[in-house]
Amino acid sequence: MNIVVTGGTGLVGRALVARLLETGHQVTVVTRDVNRARQALDARVTLWKGLDDRSDLNGVDAVVNLAGEPIADKRWTEAQKQRLCDSRWHITQRLVDLIKASERPPSVLVSGSAVGYYGDLGEVVVTEDEPPHNEFTHKLCARWEQIAAGASTPQTRVCLLRTGAVLAPNGGMLGKLLPLFRLGLGGPVGSGRQYLAWIHLDDMVNGILWLLNNDLRGPFNMVSPYPVRNEQFAHTLGHALHRPAFMRAPAAAVRLLMGESSVLVLGGQRALPKRLEASGFGFRWFELDEALRDIVR
Repeated sequence: MNIVVTGGTGLVGRALVARLLETGHQVTVVTRDVNRARQALDARVTLWKGLDDRSDLNGVDAVVNLAGEPIADKRWTEAQKQRLCDSRWHITQRLVDLIKASERPPSVLVSGSAVGYYGDLGEVVVTEDEPPHNEFTHKLCARWEQIAAGASTPQTRVCLLRTGAVLAPNGGMLGKLLPLFRLGLGGPVGSGRQYLAWIHLDDMVNGILWLLNNDLRGPFNMVSPYPVRNEQFAHTLGHALHRPAFMRAPAAAVRLLMGESSVLVLGGQRALPKRLEASGFGFRWFELDEALRDIVR
């Protein structure tokens, strides 16, 4: 297939592009910085500098839309929240417009979202049918999904990736945590009772490929079947690194440091991949201890 990817230089995007090339697909990455993308990606990847000079997506078989400013890198000022929204909404709307303008549109749009769609639901078991809690992450993801759904026609199916914390050795959440935990300075955050919906990078990529290759539509929780509490995650990561993990971060200190965005670590979702498993997808990494040992070895 001829596949266009946005966010191709991000954590998931790089791994996905590499796998697509390995399996014989043609890959085009949309980027704002062609020089940076060329250094980060295989030379076989075609690069488009943005989408402004495109009038349609004729000849493209599939689109994977992973673009978006990292949600946890900065405090959520009003300006930063708007940047988080714009970096997702604008490119998604542009892709939808190009798909609609195509005489031979892509057969599938796989578009990013997050389990943040549901907001902080505490102990509630969260499947794709669960009503959300109305907070900023829900508003961000709900509008993102609504825009992407505008591409859905009998010719183009739309799959929405409600992604949890992607575990990988070279970025994402673990990219920030591993240095602290390796020094023995890691531990639970707040009460430690909040749930973490996680997924190994391998399963994330395999899940996207599954959606590309099967006749599926709608939202999918891209998470392991076994979410864990924050305290269990910290203990398991410390065990994988053979380090203590008892340096608890008090909730008040986290709120002071992160402001409103502290909900990302003090809250959580007990999310399950109900629709993905029902479609026949098989996870390689579903036990946290095995996943972390694989990542940190």
